[in-house]
Amino acid sequence: MALRSIKTPTLISPAAVSSSSSSTVNKYQSFRFASKPTAILTVSYRQSSFYSIGSTHNLLNSASPAAKFRCSASALTPQLRDTLEKLVNSQKVVLFMKGTRDFPMCGFSNTVVQILKNLNVPFEEVNILENEMLRQGLQEVENCRKWWRKLCVLWNFIVRSQLSFMKFIASHIQNDISKAIQRDYYVFFVPRRSVACEKILEQEKVHSLVTVKEFPLYMVPLDEDVISFELELSEKDSLVDGDVSSLWHVAKAIHELEFSFGVISKVRAKGKSSVRVADILNRMQVEEPVNSNDVGRPEVDTLILLDREVDMVTPMCSQLTYEGLLDEFLHISNGAVEVDTSVMDIQPEGRKMKVPLNSSDKLFKETRDLNFEVVVQVLRQKATTMKEDYTEINSTQTVSELKDFVKKLNSLPEITRHIHLAQHLATFTSKQSFLSQLDMEQTFVEAESYDICFEYIEEIIHKQEPLTNVLRLLVLFSVTNSGLPKKQFDYIRMELLHSYGFEHVVTLNNLEKAGLLKKQEFKSNWLTVKRTLKLIVEETDTSRADDIAYVYSGYAPLSIRLIQQAIHSGWRPIEDILKLLPGPHLETKRSGFPSSPSVDSLHGASNGIADGRRSIVLVVFIGGVTFAEISALRYLASKEGMAYDVIIATTKIVNGSTLIETFMEKLG
Repeated sequence: MALRSIKTPTLISPAAVSSSSSSTVNKYQSFRFASKPTAILTVSYRQSSFYSIGSTHNLLNSASPAAKFRCSASALTPQLRDTLEKLVNSQKVVLFMKGTRDFPMCGFSNTVVQILKNLNVPFEEVNILENEMLRQGLQEVENCRKWWRKLCVLWNFIVRSQLSFMKFIASHIQNDISKAIQRDYYVFFVPRRSVACEKILEQEKVHSLVTVKEFPLYMVPLDEDVISFELELSEKDSLVDGDVSSLWHVAKAIHELEFSFGVISKVRAKGKSSVRVADILNRMQVEEPVNSNDVGRPEVDTLILLDREVDMVTPMCSQLTYEGLLDEFLHISNGAVEVDTSVMDIQPEGRKMKVPLNSSDKLFKETRDLNFEVVVQVLRQKATTMKEDYTEINSTQTVSELKDFVKKLNSLPEITRHIHLAQHLATFTSKQSFLSQLDMEQTFVEAESYDICFEYIEEIIHKQEPLTNVLRLLVLFSVTNSGLPKKQFDYIRMELLHSYGFEHVVTLNNLEKAGLLKKQEFKSNWLTVKRTLKLIVEETDTSRADDIAYVYSGYAPLSIRLIQQAIHSGWRPIEDILKLLPGPHLETKRSGFPSSPSVDSLHGASNGIADGRRSIVLVVFIGGVTFAEISALRYLASKEGMAYDVIIATTKIVNGSTLIETFMEKLG
């Protein structure tokens, strides 16, 4: 169950579509090309402006009724002009794109198609790759953009409060000054302005030319039950640099949610950062209180805050759910993966395309949280069923039977898409290197023979395996063993620098400072934690999951075990185990705030609220969460008899490699 009123924001550039009649989409009042090939290209508009993310250029001044751009339009032949006018005026929205609506062949086209579909906007697509005349003509028009840049009178920079961005902005402004170009400059800091950043602008002598504002975007909904604060460096900033500014950001985001859904009365936190966020949240409520009379009964009953530092074992292990593997090998970014067109069996080959992955894809929603072995079986079964339906079409007699068959055909693109993706994933999961890595991960987690693992790590270093793969195993070794023995630590460190370059000395220092790759100082508590929380589940049946361990084929994520315990009976029964894990913990009820009857006990349907509403638990991961952990939480919420739904919030979606990369730095 998703939080009420949370919707994924959408963005569309008018440059991608042309509107020819009044509708909910802004309309160009006239769209006509000049009759002569070399004439001025005129675009008349009303209430239309062009924006690009990052550095935003308002190309047309809204105060002027029209704008003219002079360009070399040699490709704008009468035939092309007539073709374009006919296409543009044929539908409310015409999308000139690479590929088709079902198989877009570039990321921007895919994004626009998804936006139009989500808004239920009827549109006609034109595949420019199938019409060379059209493609060349549009390319010629596109070349005019170099002239548009000179017409920009307003520049908007939408940036994070990072010092490096200030140098970038200053260089652009200084370049304009050197060319005697006058513009208005606006810098929007997301989510809030920074004194240090403004100081850089002053040092670069451009601050007086800039209007500074804030854009309070604290969170981005990624799916129906997942929210991201998009703070990819929060773990490194906190553990290495001692910068805890991201914690204020997290607390502010939660407080903003409380203004919409009511004050969360019960808070459980584990880890230094989580406890600090809970404290900041309480202070925010005192300084800027949420009026319970305005929002009514709170919709979120319990807040669970968990540091990534508490469980560094889980992200270092390879995820084995479908969505998890897609992220491991293809890297899911903004709800999509980028693959070669050859992977999707689309011509021409050698190009890149983005494949959307979210809950609007019914088949993906059905399979995303399953173990990959099960997904292969599901896809095979659906493909077989579809094949049988095709053979039966000849015997179809009635209109009703034909209608049912057509309904089944609607799912064919989804089935085809995921069969291609699954086949592509299989090329990675069948490699001996991946299987050997899984064996080593299992050995580390079960705390068995470390000598074998050390030999394996030494071997892959000499083979020049990707550095992130090596560091993932070393961090897993260190975390489960409370560090590496001093002799092995010094030796492996030197081997890494010799093999991958001494520029990675900063990376190794960062990992050591964060406590992820260190010398062993005391005996590990991992065996005690593993046994008490039953993190290893023997003979896990991935096809009939009865425990969260299915997401890692036998290993139950420590983080999810802690959350499972917090939801069912609180953390008091495992107080001794919590003390063995990094950071303090707290379990408190925020006094003076109304709560629902189920707030103190969330186990079982019998504890549900009297009006039938299911309890909502907001789980916040500070430092990142993996897709496999999200799948495990969804599994817990879906179990029969459970009376709660889970909303997941995180500083960033991560996997072992992307988490390691945040600590990686190169000299020079």
